[in-house]
Amino acid sequence: MTGVLPSQKIKDMIINSQIILTNPVDIDQVQPASLDLRLGKKAYRVRASFLAGSKNSVADRLSNFKMHEIDLRNGAVLEKGCVYVVPLMESLALPKNINAVANAKSSTGRLDLFTRCITDHGIEFDRIEKGYTGPLYAEISPRSFSVLVKPGMRLNQIRFRKGKSVLSDNELSKMHNDIGLVDGPAQIDQGLGFSVDLDLPNGLVGYRAKPHTGLINLDNISYYNIDDYWEPVFAHEKRIILDPGAFYILVSREAVHIPPNCAAEMAPYLAMVGEFRVHYAGFFDPGFGNTEAGGKGSRGVLEVRCHEAPFALEHGQSVGRLVYERMSEVPDILYGADLKSNYQGQGLKLSKHFKKS
Repeated sequence: MTGVLPSQKIKDMIINSQIILTNPVDIDQVQPASLDLRLGKKAYRVRASFLAGSKNSVADRLSNFKMHEIDLRNGAVLEKGCVYVVPLMESLALPKNINAVANAKSSTGRLDLFTRCITDHGIEFDRIEKGYTGPLYAEISPRSFSVLVKPGMRLNQIRFRKGKSVLSDNELSKMHNDIGLVDGPAQIDQGLGFSVDLDLPNGLVGYRAKPHTGLINLDNISYYNIDDYWEPVFAHEKRIILDPGAFYILVSREAVHIPPNCAAEMAPYLAMVGEFRVHYAGFFDPGFGNTEAGGKGSRGVLEVRCHEAPFALEHGQSVGRLVYERMSEVPDILYGADLKSNYQGQGLKLSKHFKKS
């Protein structure tokens, strides 16, 4: 069967040493359609982001770019504005017919913690070729907040694919007609389009990261006061102005459903849409917002960074799309039904590290 590999197949890959672990697998590390990746014991502060390139290993490139080595075993601070490379506890020995894609976890993206996966001989971030054998590394660049990290923390995740898995627009249209992928008309064009909601009942439409804040220990859940790290964003006439370089948390107007036999990935719209980037954490698991998994539709949280010029963002403006993929099998665990899910049924919501307002 072609498609994204589900949780039970990921467990088989671990048993068959196609996924190799330096430490025993954590009980909740395997997700419905992905595997969480764990930080190893050391990090390297590097002077620039890099890819290994087709003829080099990451270790080769580190010899050119590293500034110093950091021991993470007792916890260490990754400073805002710096770039780090961390060897992960997982490595791969993929079969010739399986490739992989990595992405930041939801809480990572909502902290503006820019995280990508790099590999030996890699020519793209987060994309891992069929049959790859070798180590995995996380490139981490805190953009808004300095963070305290330790070995075993999970900032990104990996999804495995066999064959072509992306659903066509015709298939998406049929699925929407059958089960309803959003709670209104579906904008389907190379995926399921979604727009920004700037007309929320209480007037609060988002949050903007404050420029000078304290440290965030990623172990601390429901711990930090929102006001110490975020400014509230209120829309005027259903419009906000995005400032260059600023980071925002907004929310989609549509409530999204991912059926159990599908997974999805958030892709940004083309640059011609506006001077901003949407999404750091792009994986949507089988069961997200789905009634079979205890959900009634979930809004997509938008991690937005404005680029070169101030940009007026309007209510209902299209900002991105979800690319749906078929699962090779329905997972034996579902988002929301079998997992303790921080973001099932979500609306506008910051990462799990902040106290509820």
